[in-house]
Amino acid sequence: MNSTKTAVRYPLVRIDPQKLKANLETLSSLVRGAGCSLMIVTKSFCADKRIVETLAASPLVDYLADSRIQNIKTYAGRGKPTVLLRLPQACEIEDVVSFADISLNSDPDTLALLNREAVRQNKRHKIILMIDLGDLREGIHIEDGKKILETAEAVSRMPGLELHGIGTNLTCYGAIVPKKDNLSILASWAERIHGHCGIKPAVVSGGNSSSLYLIDKGELPSGINNLRLGESFILGRETAYGERIKNTFNDAVVLETQIIEVQVKPSMPSGESGFDAFGKRPVFEDRGMMKRAICAVGKQDLDPSGITPLDSGVEILGASSDHLIVNISASKKSYTTGDILRFIPDYGAVLRLFTSPYIGRVYLD
Repeated sequence: MNSTKTAVRYPLVRIDPQKLKANLETLSSLVRGAGCSLMIVTKSFCADKRIVETLAASPLVDYLADSRIQNIKTYAGRGKPTVLLRLPQACEIEDVVSFADISLNSDPDTLALLNREAVRQNKRHKIILMIDLGDLREGIHIEDGKKILETAEAVSRMPGLELHGIGTNLTCYGAIVPKKDNLSILASWAERIHGHCGIKPAVVSGGNSSSLYLIDKGELPSGINNLRLGESFILGRETAYGERIKNTFNDAVVLETQIIEVQVKPSMPSGESGFDAFGKRPVFEDRGMMKRAICAVGKQDLDPSGITPLDSGVEILGASSDHLIVNISASKKSYTTGDILRFIPDYGAVLRLFTSPYIGRVYLD
């Protein structure tokens, strides 16, 4: 067993800043080549201080954005315009105006609250008006053109607000893939709003990492001039089809866990089967005896289906809230208690790992 006299406390995520810088350089080259500004989303890594410092200092980043105003508060005033991605709640209007330079909006009542607070703070808060192209998350539905124009006009008349741009979100809820056709509709609305209100939106934000594949195909409409990128930065993949992006790394963040038990046990539980700790009825296959390991991490910290072992001989069997159970029978390594298993997390796992207070962070300098 490894010595317990170690300064390293597991579980942890090991972060490679150089690989993240390489991802940023690749993405910047892609989006700027397509005539777009770059908005990096800090949500998945919970606005990690070290990563944000790198982004705030980089001339490649135009905006820093997050869905949580709590995260934005930690880096507001660092030299980059800050953007609140989730529609503001009424209870956080004061903080939104104080710490976010820009916010995504679609609701007239919320816009009125933002205007009132911006006037009180003697500020002009910038608005990106969201238009729903069919994914059915936030935004005024594309078929309600009258409401889009009325809302844009209302913003243009509010003394505390500025209509900075329009935007859309795709793939996150309805899994609708960005295409040249639907993003061209968004781009055309910039001209319609200009004609109606006399204000040409400075930003036409064509979605997230799912829109990147259109650049390679040469199909990103020319009117789209901004992309909001999170997963492609942290994991080096586009999200429309889940493909790796050339010249990026998918292992800039690696989960490391310590083994707390190694035992040879049956593959089938014995006794009457009921519900597990999460109210599910698990199904097992009889595969004979297995050499199994338990790691000190669980569903409270991650989604076990969202991590891939770096050792191809390790198979994830499942997890409880605090324990990750793996089959190590096929591994060429002879694992013992105290050894470390490493995993590459997907986006959902990264999100939960950085949010969990029980997961440490170590940086490769």
